[in-house]
Amino acid sequence: MLRVFTNTLWLAAVVLTAVLCMPHSADGHCQIPCGIYDDHARVQAMLEDAVTVEKSIKLINELAGKTDAQSQNQLVRWVMNKETHAQKIIATICDYFLTQRVKASQTDYAERLKKHHAVIVAAMHAKQHADMKYADALKQTIQALLPYYPKPAATQK
Repeated sequence: MLRVFTNTLWLAAVVLTAVLCMPHSADGHCQIPCGIYDDHARVQAMLEDAVTVEKSIKLINELAGKTDAQSQNQLVRWVMNKETHAQKIIATICDYFLTQRVKASQTDYAERLKKHHAVIVAAMHAKQHADMKYADALKQTIQALLPYYPKPAATQK
């Protein structure tokens, strides 16, 4: 029992160190403003990140309890992957949507703000847990933004 606890503690330390040492960048488009926006594409990218979080959680749970070196290595990699993609979602909401697309002048500003904040909270919970319900909640909160950012109509030439 002590060995399992020691291994788990060691694994947590490795994951924490790796996450803290990962470079953090803001990929949230420019803030000039340049006028080049594809809000729908950004929501779709967040949904793709959410699916990656979901797959990561699935594989973390499959690897849980395995003590061989390869399984431990893969477990750390999937935890780091989950953290990275959840953080990308948070960065997109903060650096792109909340700074440029959600405006106090909008008549439904409070509701939009709540829905965007819900995505941040759901991503944070997905980072903190390895339960699929958090991945599902993350996808649902992102999907709740789709009415605000519909797919643009195809332009005809």
